[in-house]
Amino acid sequence: MSTPTLADDARQLLRRLAAGDELSLAAALWPGLASGPPVPASAPLLDTRTRLLVLLAALLALDASTESLRWAVDRASTAGVDDDALAAVLVMSGFTGGSAHLATSASRLALALGIEAEGEDRSAY
Repeated sequence: MSTPTLADDARQLLRRLAAGDELSLAAALWPGLASGPPVPASAPLLDTRTRLLVLLAALLALDASTESLRWAVDRASTAGVDDDALAAVLVMSGFTGGSAHLATSASRLALALGIEAEGEDRSAY
């Protein structure tokens, strides 16, 4: 009999989340506050830089506010992620979201990075 690994724990969590298990959902969304099954730490699977880039990609995909993007950019920058990597996340997310989404996200990410586009109306964001 083998000892369960982090990958086994992650698979079990995925099964519980896919089944809509409320305790597992609460534990995944609010670790430390929920009394559900433990959520495997993502640190061994993804390094900090990667986690922050995934966070930014998710926010872009969800059409998050400029303020949310600014928060993600600040966290990533503090962790040593440079503007080129942040822009690369935008380009890669554009492949999935299409050109209209890419243009909108680019404007908001530029604002979050403190870059104003020429002729940009900031009141729309």
